[in-house]
Amino acid sequence: MAQGSGAGGGFGKVFLGFVLAIVVIVVVAAVYLHWGSPPVATADKPFPFEKTIVSVPLSARIDREMKTAPFGIGEDVYEGGARVYKADCAECHGTPGHDVPYAKYMYPAAPQLWKKHKTGSVVGVSDDDAGETYWKVANGIRLTGMPAYDHVLTDTEMWQVTLLLKNADQQLPDPVTKILTAP
Repeated sequence: MAQGSGAGGGFGKVFLGFVLAIVVIVVVAAVYLHWGSPPVATADKPFPFEKTIVSVPLSARIDREMKTAPFGIGEDVYEGGARVYKADCAECHGTPGHDVPYAKYMYPAAPQLWKKHKTGSVVGVSDDDAGETYWKVANGIRLTGMPAYDHVLTDTEMWQVTLLLKNADQQLPDPVTKILTAP
Protein backbone atom coordinates (compact mmCIF):
# COMPACT_ATOMS: atom_id res chain seq x y z
CA MET A 1 0.00 0.00 0.00
CA ALA A 2 2.92 2.33 0.61
CA GLN A 3 3.95 2.10 -3.06
CA GLY A 4 0.50 3.09 -4.33
CA SER A 5 0.25 6.16 -2.08
CA GLY A 6 3.79 7.20 -3.04
CA ALA A 7 2.98 7.10 -6.75
CA GLY A 8 -0.22 9.10 -6.19
CA GLY A 9 1.65 11.60 -4.04
CA GLY A 10 4.17 12.15 -6.84
CA PHE A 11 1.40 12.91 -9.29
CA GLY A 12 -0.23 15.25 -6.78
CA LYS A 13 3.01 17.20 -6.37
CA VAL A 14 3.46 17.49 -10.15
CA PHE A 15 -0.15 18.60 -10.56
CA LEU A 16 0.18 21.13 -7.72
CA GLY A 17 3.41 22.45 -9.25
CA PHE A 18 1.70 22.82 -12.62
CA VAL A 19 -1.25 24.70 -11.10
CA LEU A 20 1.07 26.98 -9.12
CA ALA A 21 3.13 27.73 -12.25
CA ILE A 22 -0.04 28.70 -14.16
CA VAL A 23 -1.18 30.94 -11.27
CA VAL A 24 2.24 32.65 -11.12
CA ILE A 25 2.24 33.26 -14.90
CA VAL A 26 -1.28 34.74 -14.78
CA VAL A 27 -0.40 37.00 -11.83
CA VAL A 28 2.85 38.19 -13.46
CA ALA A 29 1.02 38.89 -16.73
CA ALA A 30 -1.74 40.81 -14.92
CA VAL A 31 0.81 42.89 -13.00
CA TYR A 32 2.74 43.63 -16.22
CA LEU A 33 -0.40 44.61 -18.14
CA HIS A 34 -1.67 46.82 -15.31
CA TRP A 35 1.50 48.49 -14.00
CA GLY A 36 4.08 47.73 -16.68
CA SER A 37 4.62 49.34 -20.07
CA PRO A 38 3.16 46.97 -22.66
CA PRO A 39 3.37 48.20 -26.27
CA VAL A 40 0.06 49.97 -26.84
CA ALA A 41 1.16 53.08 -28.75
CA THR A 42 1.78 52.82 -32.49
CA ALA A 43 5.41 53.87 -32.04
CA ASP A 44 6.10 51.14 -29.45
CA LYS A 45 8.22 48.16 -30.40
CA PRO A 46 5.93 45.15 -30.95
CA PHE A 47 5.92 42.04 -28.79
CA PRO A 48 8.29 39.31 -30.00
CA PHE A 49 6.61 37.21 -32.72
CA GLU A 50 3.56 39.54 -32.74
CA LYS A 51 3.46 39.80 -36.55
CA THR A 52 3.84 36.03 -36.93
CA ILE A 53 1.16 35.27 -34.36
CA VAL A 54 -1.30 37.50 -36.25
CA SER A 55 -0.31 36.70 -39.85
CA VAL A 56 -0.39 32.89 -39.67
CA PRO A 57 -4.09 32.54 -38.76
CA LEU A 58 -5.01 35.47 -41.05
CA SER A 59 -3.38 33.82 -44.05
CA ALA A 60 -4.95 30.45 -43.23
CA ARG A 61 -8.43 31.96 -42.95
CA ILE A 62 -8.10 33.95 -46.17
CA ASP A 63 -6.91 30.81 -47.99
CA ARG A 64 -10.01 28.91 -46.75
CA GLU A 65 -12.54 31.64 -47.55
CA MET A 66 -11.13 33.21 -50.71
CA LYS A 67 -13.62 33.81 -53.56
CA THR A 68 -13.22 34.50 -57.26
CA ALA A 69 -14.48 37.62 -59.00
CA PRO A 70 -18.01 37.26 -60.41
CA PHE A 71 -17.16 39.48 -63.41
CA GLY A 72 -14.17 40.52 -65.49
CA ILE A 73 -12.30 43.78 -65.82
CA GLY A 74 -13.13 46.73 -68.02
CA GLU A 75 -13.16 50.51 -67.97
CA ASP A 76 -16.56 50.60 -66.24
CA VAL A 77 -15.27 48.27 -63.49
CA TYR A 78 -12.16 50.40 -63.05
CA GLU A 79 -14.20 53.63 -62.91
CA GLY A 80 -16.55 52.18 -60.30
CA GLY A 81 -13.57 50.92 -58.32
CA ALA A 82 -11.84 54.32 -58.58
CA ARG A 83 -14.92 56.10 -57.18
CA VAL A 84 -15.15 53.66 -54.27
CA TYR A 85 -11.40 53.83 -53.65
CA LYS A 86 -11.35 57.64 -53.69
CA ALA A 87 -14.29 57.84 -51.26
CA ASP A 88 -13.38 55.03 -48.85
CA CYS A 89 -9.72 54.00 -49.20
CA ALA A 90 -7.56 56.92 -50.34
CA GLU A 91 -7.57 58.61 -46.95
CA CYS A 92 -5.28 55.89 -45.54
CA HIS A 93 -3.84 54.16 -48.64
CA GLY A 94 -3.02 57.16 -50.86
CA THR A 95 -3.59 57.79 -54.55
CA PRO A 96 -1.30 57.53 -57.58
CA GLY A 97 1.61 59.88 -56.97
CA HIS A 98 0.36 60.94 -53.53
CA ASP A 99 1.21 59.00 -50.37
CA VAL A 100 -0.59 59.71 -47.11
CA PRO A 101 2.02 61.07 -44.66
CA TYR A 102 0.42 59.77 -41.45
CA ALA A 103 -0.02 56.23 -42.80
CA LYS A 104 3.54 55.30 -41.83
CA TYR A 105 2.78 56.24 -38.22
CA MET A 106 -0.09 53.75 -37.94
CA TYR A 107 0.65 50.31 -36.50
CA PRO A 108 0.95 48.43 -38.59
CA ALA A 109 1.59 51.08 -41.23
CA ALA A 110 -1.17 51.41 -43.82
CA PRO A 111 0.31 50.25 -47.14
CA GLN A 112 0.34 52.85 -49.89
CA LEU A 113 -1.47 50.92 -52.58
CA TRP A 114 -0.27 52.97 -55.56
CA LYS A 115 3.39 52.85 -54.62
CA LYS A 116 5.86 50.48 -56.24
CA HIS A 117 7.48 47.99 -53.88
CA LYS A 118 11.15 48.59 -53.15
CA THR A 119 12.11 45.57 -55.24
CA GLY A 120 10.52 44.63 -58.53
CA SER A 121 7.66 46.24 -60.42
CA VAL A 122 4.83 45.26 -58.06
CA VAL A 123 2.52 48.13 -57.14
CA GLY A 124 0.53 47.91 -53.90
CA VAL A 125 -1.34 44.61 -53.76
CA SER A 126 -1.25 43.90 -57.49
CA ASP A 127 0.70 40.70 -56.80
CA ASP A 128 -1.95 39.36 -54.39
CA ASP A 129 -4.81 37.14 -55.52
CA ALA A 130 -7.93 39.22 -56.14
CA GLY A 131 -9.76 36.93 -53.71
CA GLU A 132 -7.31 37.82 -50.94
CA THR A 133 -7.76 41.56 -51.47
CA TYR A 134 -11.55 41.14 -51.65
CA TRP A 135 -11.51 39.21 -48.35
CA LYS A 136 -9.54 42.00 -46.66
CA VAL A 137 -11.89 44.67 -48.01
CA ALA A 138 -14.99 42.73 -47.00
CA ASN A 139 -13.84 41.51 -43.57
CA GLY A 140 -11.20 44.00 -42.46
CA ILE A 141 -8.22 42.98 -40.35
CA ARG A 142 -8.37 43.09 -36.57
CA LEU A 143 -5.94 45.33 -34.71
CA THR A 144 -4.76 47.11 -37.87
CA GLY A 145 -7.24 49.91 -38.45
CA MET A 146 -8.49 48.20 -41.62
CA PRO A 147 -12.30 48.24 -41.31
CA ALA A 148 -14.72 45.70 -42.73
CA TYR A 149 -16.73 47.09 -45.65
CA ASP A 150 -19.08 44.09 -45.96
CA HIS A 151 -22.03 46.07 -44.59
CA VAL A 152 -20.95 49.42 -46.05
CA LEU A 153 -20.29 48.63 -49.72
CA THR A 154 -22.13 46.34 -52.09
CA ASP A 155 -20.52 43.13 -53.28
CA THR A 156 -20.11 44.72 -56.72
CA GLU A 157 -18.37 47.78 -55.26
CA MET A 158 -15.99 45.63 -53.23
CA TRP A 159 -15.10 43.60 -56.34
CA GLN A 160 -14.66 46.77 -58.41
CA VAL A 161 -12.14 48.25 -55.99
CA THR A 162 -10.46 44.84 -55.64
CA LEU A 163 -10.02 44.45 -59.41
CA LEU A 164 -8.79 48.04 -59.70
CA LEU A 165 -6.10 47.36 -57.08
CA LYS A 166 -5.21 44.03 -58.69
CA ASN A 167 -4.35 46.01 -61.82
CA ALA A 168 -2.66 49.00 -60.14
CA ASP A 169 0.60 48.06 -61.85
CA GLN A 170 -1.01 48.45 -65.31
CA GLN A 171 -1.69 51.58 -67.33
CA LEU A 172 -5.22 52.60 -66.37
CA PRO A 173 -7.64 54.45 -68.68
CA ASP A 174 -7.47 58.26 -68.44
CA PRO A 175 -10.95 58.67 -66.87
CA VAL A 176 -9.93 56.30 -64.07
CA THR A 177 -6.67 58.15 -63.43
CA LYS A 178 -8.59 61.46 -63.35
CA ILE A 179 -11.01 60.09 -60.73
CA LEU A 180 -8.12 58.88 -58.58
CA THR A 181 -6.01 62.04 -58.82
CA ALA A 182 -8.79 64.65 -58.62
CA PRO A 183 -8.53 66.85 -55.52
